[in-house]
Amino acid sequence: MEKRTVYCGALTEDYVGKDASVCGWVQTKRDMGGVVFIDLKDREGTLQVVFDESLLSPEHFHIAENLKNQYVISVGGKIRLRSEDTVNPKIKTGTVELAADRLELLSESKPLPFQLEDAENVREDLRLKYRFLDIRREQMQENLRFRHKVSRVTRSYLDNDGFTEVETPYLTKSTPEGARDYLVPSRVHPGMFYALPQSPQIFKQLLMVGGMDKYYQIARCFRDEDLRADRQPEFTQVDMELSFVEQEDVLVHLEKLFKYIFKNTLDVDIDYTFPRITWKECMDKYGCDKPDLRFGLPIVDVTDIAAKSDFSVFKSVTKSGGVVRAINVCSKSDFTRSQIEELTDKAVSYGAKGMAWIAVRPDGELYTILTKYFSDDVMKELLARVEAKPGDFILFCADKLATVRRVLGALRNDLGTMLELKRKDDYKLLFVIDFPEFEYSEEEERYVAMHHPFTMPYPEDLQYLESDPERVRAQAYDVVLNGVELGSGSVRIHDRKIQQQMFKALGFTKEQTEERFGFMINAFRYGTPPHAGFAFGLDRLVMLMRGADSLRDVIAFPKTKDASCPMTEAPNVVDMKQLEELSLLSLSETVDADGTRVSAKKKAKKIDVDAVASLAKLTIGDDKKEKLEQDMESVIDFANALNALDTDGVPVREHLVPTSNVFREDEPEQNYTRAELLANAKTKTAEYITVPRVVE
Repeated sequence: MEKRTVYCGALTEDYVGKDASVCGWVQTKRDMGGVVFIDLKDREGTLQVVFDESLLSPEHFHIAENLKNQYVISVGGKIRLRSEDTVNPKIKTGTVELAADRLELLSESKPLPFQLEDAENVREDLRLKYRFLDIRREQMQENLRFRHKVSRVTRSYLDNDGFTEVETPYLTKSTPEGARDYLVPSRVHPGMFYALPQSPQIFKQLLMVGGMDKYYQIARCFRDEDLRADRQPEFTQVDMELSFVEQEDVLVHLEKLFKYIFKNTLDVDIDYTFPRITWKECMDKYGCDKPDLRFGLPIVDVTDIAAKSDFSVFKSVTKSGGVVRAINVCSKSDFTRSQIEELTDKAVSYGAKGMAWIAVRPDGELYTILTKYFSDDVMKELLARVEAKPGDFILFCADKLATVRRVLGALRNDLGTMLELKRKDDYKLLFVIDFPEFEYSEEEERYVAMHHPFTMPYPEDLQYLESDPERVRAQAYDVVLNGVELGSGSVRIHDRKIQQQMFKALGFTKEQTEERFGFMINAFRYGTPPHAGFAFGLDRLVMLMRGADSLRDVIAFPKTKDASCPMTEAPNVVDMKQLEELSLLSLSETVDADGTRVSAKKKAKKIDVDAVASLAKLTIGDDKKEKLEQDMESVIDFANALNALDTDGVPVREHLVPTSNVFREDEPEQNYTRAELLANAKTKTAEYITVPRVVE
């Protein structure tokens, strides 16, 4: 192969008259008879190559005539200007072309399973199955190069700010808090498992104990949880930890970091100070803890005013301790009936029982059923509270607080989409602060940490850790961009006594605490500095900055929604030998009530022959029980062996036995007396066998 001297997309008029060698994939071909034109593409762009029969050897021109799409070639020749009528302003190299005088075919290509230029209309599962082809698309290559740029810029900022990049282990210990772990069996320690890290949380705190002061890592993390557009089972996060800092120090650092990233990747100046909104204000004003600030539509509490009305829905909710809240959709009193019904259906799908609304006509007339339930004064008070003007549309939700937050938060987001208020190039960053320390888990019937059990509460709230957990606020903070949580962080607990209080409040016994976090608690006995940290999802940030619709568009080889890979067919079965080496076929260790580990072979019960005999209504003598048990175990072992056979690729065969007339007259060889027939009957009455009643 001739050595490449320049990329296809890098050629300009400065190269005219010079010899160049390029390599790439054939995109299109036009055979004009004696002259063949192709578009050749590499990572930098597309170049027109001209194969003129007069400039090439017969052998090379024959190769050119037989080129097909996606063939890989190396070609060389002189760069020349295109004729004026063939200039292509759509590509960077549109004014030049390569007049080939040599050609080498490097690799042929089968017909593609889909056309790359039409990939947007191809099923995603097909694109992911042939991801190596999908990556050839310009958009995918730009996404991956932009991702690299964000990583490089992030590293540059952190390196210059005194951070040290440290790698932490992938094989670690399972700590059952948060999402489910991906487990890795150990061959060396049969019956034992590693866990892939959900984050480097514990290790980065231990690095602070070790005196590293400022740590970062672009870390791979793993969580076995249900997927969605902005979630993957394996993902990348930029992880940071700092010693001798307070929350304010971290927030200032993060704001500088994100502004630096946007400026040095997109050349976008974030010229505002990041808003800081408490968790409670977010939930009350936007219905969620990751608000999209690209548009308004705040949620307004009108419970006290609604209680004055005669509307039965509002009155019953307010009397039962619920809330009534509203969103004023400005200048949308012209919503059509179908649009209103669509919003109502969405509200119901989110948990509401319906959706009341008011349309304020441009002339000030109110179009709503609510007017007959509100006095004029109360209606005026209501409209003033939501700052309604002629032309506005107000929608309501009345229910329990959690339901109203969820419904109106989701409707607000839907309205932002419906009204086209979400410009992808409008970047609105903010901090969400003062999260609750705990949230109640109905499944576990206890309070669990909203972030993780190492988050420091505010000093003034420590007194409520056990007596009133819902009152405790965490020194925790999230960074949100356009309605997506980029990442979260917190001030960590560095005081061993407070950490023990926290574990106690979470319901851990001393034994459970020692088993799960003993190594960390032990480290905290040796001088732990005050420290805080943060981690943000690199995949999510790149997705939003590129305006992509899914994380899968910015990850080279992503998983699908069911955590599988169509290209490699992972996850998949493995050889029995591998399972044997990992002791998984016999795993076999179970745990007794007293906590003792017992081998499954030792714990396995024998077949209960008496129970089987009872079900079959048979009487089996003691002398036959052992033999019958052995026979039944042999049958089970044989069935398991059959089940383990690899029958993939074995054709199904039918075995038919030739049939013939099998009917015959009943002619007993020997006649028995009735007494002889009843001789072995267990229960009998007179001359009949008596069957015990088995069904009442």
